[in-house]
Amino acid sequence: MHTSTGHATNRRTRRYVVLAIATALTAGAAVTATAFGTESTEPGHVRIHDGLVELPVQGGTASIDTATLRIDGRGHDGRTVRMSDPAVSSPGEPGRVTQVSDGARWTYPGKGLTVEALADHGRLRITVTSATDTTMTWPVTGTDPAASALQLPRGEGLSIPVADTFWNSPDGGLVGGEGAALTNLSLPLWGYSLGDKQGVSYLAPTDIDTSLQFASSGGRLRTTTTHRFSGGNDTRTYTVTFALTDGSPIAPAVDYRAWLSEHGQLGSLKRKIEENPETAKLLGAFHAYTWGGARTAKGVERLKSLGVTRMWVGYDSDDSPMTAKDVAAAETAGYLAAPYDSFADGQEKGPDSSPNTIWPDGVYPGFCVQRADGTPQPGFRGHGCYLSSEAFEKAEKDKHYLADRTRSLVRNGASSYFLDVDAAGELFRDHDPKHPMTMGEDRTNRLARMKRLMTGAYAPSGKPLVLGSEAAGAWANKVLAYDHGSGTPVDGRLWGIETGHIDTDPKGPKNDPAWGGYMPEGATDMFFKPVKVSDFKPEHRAVVAAAMKAMYDPVYRVPLYETALHGSLINVERWELPFDKLPEQKTNRALLAMLYNVPLNFVLSDKDPAWEKNTRELAALQKYFDPLHRAAGTQELTSFRWLTEDRTVQRTVFGDGALTVTANFGSTPHDSLPGGCVDAKLKGESTSRRLCPSKVVP
Repeated sequence: MHTSTGHATNRRTRRYVVLAIATALTAGAAVTATAFGTESTEPGHVRIHDGLVELPVQGGTASIDTATLRIDGRGHDGRTVRMSDPAVSSPGEPGRVTQVSDGARWTYPGKGLTVEALADHGRLRITVTSATDTTMTWPVTGTDPAASALQLPRGEGLSIPVADTFWNSPDGGLVGGEGAALTNLSLPLWGYSLGDKQGVSYLAPTDIDTSLQFASSGGRLRTTTTHRFSGGNDTRTYTVTFALTDGSPIAPAVDYRAWLSEHGQLGSLKRKIEENPETAKLLGAFHAYTWGGARTAKGVERLKSLGVTRMWVGYDSDDSPMTAKDVAAAETAGYLAAPYDSFADGQEKGPDSSPNTIWPDGVYPGFCVQRADGTPQPGFRGHGCYLSSEAFEKAEKDKHYLADRTRSLVRNGASSYFLDVDAAGELFRDHDPKHPMTMGEDRTNRLARMKRLMTGAYAPSGKPLVLGSEAAGAWANKVLAYDHGSGTPVDGRLWGIETGHIDTDPKGPKNDPAWGGYMPEGATDMFFKPVKVSDFKPEHRAVVAAAMKAMYDPVYRVPLYETALHGSLINVERWELPFDKLPEQKTNRALLAMLYNVPLNFVLSDKDPAWEKNTRELAALQKYFDPLHRAAGTQELTSFRWLTEDRTVQRTVFGDGALTVTANFGSTPHDSLPGGCVDAKLKGESTSRRLCPSKVVP
């Protein structure tokens, strides 16, 4: 069975993810070709000949056809891999190829394109610059006949067999759709395995205005990438890197972690704990959003009495937030308390307005993001508008809107903060001439204000906050301690059920009454009512079942996000899909959490009829998780393996053997591990710790 056994961030350890038979080449080899048509004969150096540019990459050589942008990789064993088919539209007649340091450059005069191909840290890095606003659909990937699986960072991550009938049909929810903006994926990458020992990793550092489309060709999944060159959005430069890998299902994430480190963009949870010791309370903690009495000192005491050693306790900033007494009780228990907030929404004050949407005079509608047609960008659920991060940046020095908001919410002593939306992938271009902004500037602004929250610039007396945000893209990993959402590979056919987004089809599955609405007060059905596929209307069941399979079938799940970012921040599932919401998925979700060494997310309310049972279950699961996460939460995920042909038994390793976890998602025992159970072994312990989630509460 397949394994990837390392992703440390220097070149020596990156060799574990290249072709197993390869010897690493030196990135940045000398250029010996001098002009188009000339040829170098020295092995390992750049060669320019017969319309081809050949560059050394780790594990072999990459060859670019300048006439079409077709790319082939050749391993040191002589095997050839199609890394990209030609661009969908011809780039035109190439101009003269010239040397640059570590590579070559040429143009397509008829299209106003300039291409630079470089050998960079063992990868092929290609940058296309356009003189005009246009689009390019390239690279075209997954076309090699040997391609066996597609790696896709939807949520935590998927590895999809390219010939899988489910994913090649509309049931899988990939083919036939609009594709995915790379900014909406949890990591700006994708990849392919070609059998057990060969693969290709693709990274797109310029993910803004770049999207990935999926198609089934001859019953096999293939992907195309489209970039929109826009002067107004500052996206006329487009970069993609290509790397040969060992074919592991996590190899693209190994490659990306190395890229983040090489560019100084990989955060460290250990360092975050050193800078703010309160962050250490996240190690071993489960997360829960609280309602009613669950957010009071009495609710905290209930959890503590059950033996819950660590918790992150979140609450809405509504008319009954946690008081100073409640927060003090949480702090005394060793928990973190955090208000929910958003800097993104603005509305006129009304009877149903959330406090998070109400700002001082002048912010709404003055700070609204303006679309190209001059209308405001509609806000959450179509109400009000999304507020411009640029408008806030311009005003903050004098008006202190964000600092004042933050200080008001942590005046009760809360040491953590959850900022919705800011780290998620939806970025905006603002056409308002009073605060114009590109999507890249929107991201920069969000990073700046999240850093201020994390370092204490917005809090009383400069108190640093343990900061989290929604569905954090990898670009935010240095400014966050945790995120809620990137653990969930959300399926678009159900997206909206859990968020209350307006569905264009009122009779569709997103609005099926089985899910539940916003009543009763204090324990709304939307969050607290358990729902099974059979609870939906008959006409919706097949779609819902397919969506659940796409999200939670462990056969397809792989830890891409954890491979890239475990040890930088703590990743949790979406809060709208709490652990008890989907009873048919509970065992798989618990096993995945233990296997990936990530917390479970709950909703808690003393008004919930299942309050007693749910808190006992939480306590039993947290007791098992606590020592595992304390031992490995700051470590890298260094290995992932399928131990059986059907992929139902899986194993992870963290650090240098600090923690080894084996999960059996099947129904039959494997090496004495029963189906539906997980074994975890801490370094230095002679026996494994076992958990069978379905049996923790009678």
